[in-house]
Amino acid sequence: MDLFEGNALSTEPLAARMRPRNLEEFVGQEHIVGPGRLLRRAIDADQLSSLIFYGPPGTGKTTLARVIAGSTKSRFVTLNAVLTGVADIRREIAGAKDARSLQDKRTILFVDEVHRWNKSQQDALLPWVENGTVILIGATTENPYFEVNKALVSRSRVFQLTGLDESHLAEIARQTLEDKERGYGRWMVEFEAGALEHLVNISAGDARSLLNALQLAVETSPDSFPPEPGSVIEVTMAAAEESIQRKVVLYDKEGDYHFDTISAFIKSIRGSDPDAALYWMALMIRAGEDPRFIFRRMLISACEDVGLAAPEALGVVESCAASFDRVGLPEGQYHLTHAALYLATCAKSNSALGYFDALKSIDEEKNKDVPSHLRDASRDKHAFGHGEGYKYPHAWRDHWTAQQYLPDGLSGRVFYRPGELGYEGDVRNAVLARREAQVASMLDDENLTKGEILTYSPGDDERERWVRRTETSQEPLAVSVRNLLFKGWNAQRHDRVLIPSDPAGTLIWEAHRRVPEGGVTALCRSSRSYDALSWLAGGLPTAERPKLLIGSMDNEKTIIELSSGEVRYDVVLGRNWMVQGDTPESRIALLKSTLEITAPGGKLLLAEPHPGEGTTLAGILPPGVLEDTAEHRFIDCEKAFLENFFAEQTPEPVKQLVDNAGWNNVRVDSCSVSENRLLAESLLDSWLSANRKGSYGAEIAALMGKEEWEETAIRLKAILAGRTVHWDTALLVISASA
Repeated sequence: MDLFEGNALSTEPLAARMRPRNLEEFVGQEHIVGPGRLLRRAIDADQLSSLIFYGPPGTGKTTLARVIAGSTKSRFVTLNAVLTGVADIRREIAGAKDARSLQDKRTILFVDEVHRWNKSQQDALLPWVENGTVILIGATTENPYFEVNKALVSRSRVFQLTGLDESHLAEIARQTLEDKERGYGRWMVEFEAGALEHLVNISAGDARSLLNALQLAVETSPDSFPPEPGSVIEVTMAAAEESIQRKVVLYDKEGDYHFDTISAFIKSIRGSDPDAALYWMALMIRAGEDPRFIFRRMLISACEDVGLAAPEALGVVESCAASFDRVGLPEGQYHLTHAALYLATCAKSNSALGYFDALKSIDEEKNKDVPSHLRDASRDKHAFGHGEGYKYPHAWRDHWTAQQYLPDGLSGRVFYRPGELGYEGDVRNAVLARREAQVASMLDDENLTKGEILTYSPGDDERERWVRRTETSQEPLAVSVRNLLFKGWNAQRHDRVLIPSDPAGTLIWEAHRRVPEGGVTALCRSSRSYDALSWLAGGLPTAERPKLLIGSMDNEKTIIELSSGEVRYDVVLGRNWMVQGDTPESRIALLKSTLEITAPGGKLLLAEPHPGEGTTLAGILPPGVLEDTAEHRFIDCEKAFLENFFAEQTPEPVKQLVDNAGWNNVRVDSCSVSENRLLAESLLDSWLSANRKGSYGAEIAALMGKEEWEETAIRLKAILAGRTVHWDTALLVISASA
């Protein structure tokens, strides 16, 4: 029988008899069909485009379709998705074509339960909706954005119908009791106090449920139905309660209510609300949800929402799930409750979401190669050098050493941000300390190379500088220099610290820890340093992060920004900072500009290179490995290079320079930091190349002659590559006061 046949039978259910015949009789959904609303105007003007009505049962989806069927001049046909297939669609499409060509009529195709169609059925309809052969009106209780072909949804207006409120249901009941043709207006129906209100309340927004209950209550109350017109029909509270009893929980295990309820359950766990978690879980169990589905979602939550704050949570849920499998219902509800309460009450961390940040970077950036030192050395080490330079962590004291693990271009990127609660809070400091050392091993600043003469190579590209620093294990040097520098600083918690130069990034984080009520401002010489340090600082609350700026103390704009708000710094910390000035005059200018923004009595603490006093390349050569003439030439040229290039970088000239800049109580001490350094091939290449302007190799080549130096460099590389040597880095530790 056609869904919209007009001959109503007396045996029809009350809900079918009372369907509104026009928009004036339609109750509720004012946000869709109220006066002036788009859908109402379209229906009144008979100018409809494809529509999808989406909402719970009993809210008027099919009724709206009947209203359209009764008002439109278009050909109107209906299909029920449960009962039809592709052949039925093709038949109706053929009829639509005929109506269009022979009668110049549009065809409106109403599909009830449209989400029940499979992909092939929906695809069969799509081209005819696209070309306008049919106008689709679909009705569904499922979210169309999930269950209906995306192409169909994109070509339709989606109207969401909501559950009716009690005033709407009361109006529908009133119309039914007064309607003499289709309802119970021929009799005097009287309800015991509260009985009708009970039916309205328990119907919970579902007009069909209300009308079915009303029919049962009214038609079973007299001895026989129908009684004589004008008779009194009394409906007691007992009859009303029996008619509707307890409303079945509105829950479809494959629909929106299923997903909405489990969403509420998980969000209650995430929000540490055990009461709400128990409520939503009880609702699911009462509605017949599969407990194993609930356990699966709790297993996910144990990692997504609890994570490393309470890593044992995963084991608790897994144990409860296994116990449930052995016990079953109803006693298994204890195991469900145990798991839910544990998750809702334990510490929380969502740091596992860092994985999706990593996934996003993969999607947004081009593929990155695995760094050479991380590649499998068992297959092609000798041919391609794969695996060379890898540092085996277990060979270090704490079974850890800083080295590059991310691909080039992602070095220093932060994906995992440890929380502060539970187990994760216990390991947080260790994780952050290792990350700081990792960033210190990666960060590159042109001025750092001036502090280590054999790596003075501003022409290096980023990758070679990175490999050089990781393979030579720079992080022990950076940390040692930091510790040496901080010995001269009795930090106050409220100190304001300026760090004009920190190539390795190690000064920033230790200073930040020491001045929690003060603040740290640091200058970055390059956007690469700024990005790496910003990623690292991103795990801190915004108000607690160090202030990072790209700039230098010889830049007027930087000076203005640093002195904004009349800020004066209590401590100035820096490493390899003064050597950024190429002349004594430029270094004095740096010191003066810094003094101007330092508070009276403020402290200056710098660690600067002391060239020639530490280990040199000539100094680690075994005697006699070069021919006598070449060996002497090399030693003489290196000595001349060090004397000429850094003649002013000795204690007395440096002290005089700081004095001349206006600082007081100046002290300059010569110190040394020792380490074991691996002379990897990449490191030696960066040192010895004569093709990089300003590099160690280029300077020696200028003194020796390029051809002679290149021959010597080949020999040096053959002798030294792969050796680990004791290396002393000489420093000048400068202290002064404003």
